[in-house]
Amino acid sequence: MKTSLLCLALVAVVAADKIPDFVVPGKCPAVDERMLYSQQKPNHQRYAGTWYEIALTNNPYQLIKQCVRNEYTFDGTKFNVRSTGTDAHGNAITRKGQVLPNPFGEPHLSVDYEASWIAPYVILDTDYENFSCIYSCSGYNFGYYSDFAFIFSRSPSLADRYYRRCEAAFMNIGVDPSRFTKTTQGGSCSYNTNYRSW
Repeated sequence: MKTSLLCLALVAVVAADKIPDFVVPGKCPAVDERMLYSQQKPNHQRYAGTWYEIALTNNPYQLIKQCVRNEYTFDGTKFNVRSTGTDAHGNAITRKGQVLPNPFGEPHLSVDYEASWIAPYVILDTDYENFSCIYSCSGYNFGYYSDFAFIFSRSPSLADRYYRRCEAAFMNIGVDPSRFTKTTQGGSCSYNTNYRSW
């Protein structure tokens, strides 16, 4: 997956005088994005609605840490997204963004949240009604890449058979399921829609 983030990544590296721990040697795995996107594009309307984050890999850009609830609204071209939950200190937080066709014509969606930058959004597997397995990988020059992965559910919990289906989708492209951390959901979450914006 190509990306235009190289300059930003290099600036971050120079500023920190080291490579961030989420940027690792290697390259993005081979994913048949064209096939996936051609199957999914006619069904984008079905992807709209509420998605709860069930698990994710280490992601320094994910400021919402618990009770993550995403509302996707499809306008016929792109999704407008409103994400709510609590931050690392337990404070309610809201972030807004978009999931839209890749602006460079690559065969996948891209995610663009406020206070962040645009990144690939590849749906490895979904049945639209229960689960979604999302992968984002950006390759850089000099043989480095960074990747992030998410498991979403239509409810605050996810049946094991669907979780395992996502694990299989990630293992199929070489992503180790042990990298995932479960996101707190359920009884301890209020899912209040009146969160403060970040």
